[in-house]
Amino acid sequence: MALTYPLITLSTRAQVESTRAESKFLDAVRRIVQREGVTGLYAGVDSALFGISVTNFVYYYWYEWTRAGFEKAAITAGRASKKLTTVESMIAGAIAGSATVLLTNPIWVVNTRMTTRKRNKETEEGLLPGSKPAKAPSTVSTLLALLKEEGPQALFAGVVPALVLVINPILQYTIFEQLKNMLEKKRRVTPTMAFLLGAFGKLVATTLTYPYITVKSRMHVAGKDSQKENMMDGMRRIIREEGYVGFYKGIGPKVTQSVLTAAFLFAFKDVLYEMSLKVRKPASIKA
Repeated sequence: MALTYPLITLSTRAQVESTRAESKFLDAVRRIVQREGVTGLYAGVDSALFGISVTNFVYYYWYEWTRAGFEKAAITAGRASKKLTTVESMIAGAIAGSATVLLTNPIWVVNTRMTTRKRNKETEEGLLPGSKPAKAPSTVSTLLALLKEEGPQALFAGVVPALVLVINPILQYTIFEQLKNMLEKKRRVTPTMAFLLGAFGKLVATTLTYPYITVKSRMHVAGKDSQKENMMDGMRRIIREEGYVGFYKGIGPKVTQSVLTAAFLFAFKDVLYEMSLKVRKPASIKA
């Protein structure tokens, strides 16, 4: 997340700024840096790091809990292999994804607001001598302002498309698990292989579900007057005003960021898992 955050900034701004989303990748980077400085590429990074930590904790907790249940049922039923089937992987992903969305949506609403908030460097340069430029609002102040101006319901803006997006990790993990199972029959899956499998799974999942990511981002930044617009209304408005291409604003940096993040996640996860096995093995032998 920390390494790829500028890509998130570019993608999110492209999703919500329909009239300015046509600029090329380097032009978008140059414009943000000129207007806001390099720090503009990291707007809201603190809430994103907190959000991704909570998101992955909740997701993995529920996914592993559900998977353990399926494995126990497979052993009880006398199944030859306790590895998850495709359907079981999808169910585990749906349960984990739904729990994650409901618990973490407020974090991502705040993060989207911070990511899309712009500071004007030129305005700061025109300040009176001795005066300091206003600091960008913190995560807590953004949250408090949101609650005060729009109410608690604003924290759950975009929760419906977010629940639809549960299919993203379902596709990602199902593709990863099934390809990994196929490879394990022939050879040991190395961290490099896990990296590539994770990247491929996320590439397919993000490409297929990107329109819902765009709708969710726009609902996150919608003001109080627009909160009554539901997911279908938002989709119809995008089609009416921008055409179907409007659903894919910023898809380049988003797919790049998602694929890199997922690939590193799966690679690091496998490395840590192998390390934990090595630590546990001598202890079990000694016992």
